[in-house]
Amino acid sequence: MSNAHCKLWRDIPDAPRASAASLADHVIQPSTAAHLDRFDRVQLEDVLQACRSSVSLSAAGRVLFDRSRERKKSANDADRLRKYLARFDLEWGELKERLRQN
Repeated sequence: MSNAHCKLWRDIPDAPRASAASLADHVIQPSTAAHLDRFDRVQLEDVLQACRSSVSLSAAGRVLFDRSRERKKSANDADRLRKYLARFDLEWGELKERLRQN
């Protein structure tokens, strides 16, 4: 790689790992939050925002999977979201309670 390319990579600033008011930090275990990649944290934060503003797991799933659900024969958005949340040891009822507290 040329020196010009290396310089470009060096000049990319590191983004903060998490904001002070991160939803993820309020709802998942600190040990899990500490190991989240930036990519995973951004995705999780968006999922948590959708969950916070939705009245049900199904409603949140419809918001989050609005495009991919059209390509499926049987769209079970609630199950897809349930499985995603389980990766972080979260379940809908407990998550909604934690989100109400913040």
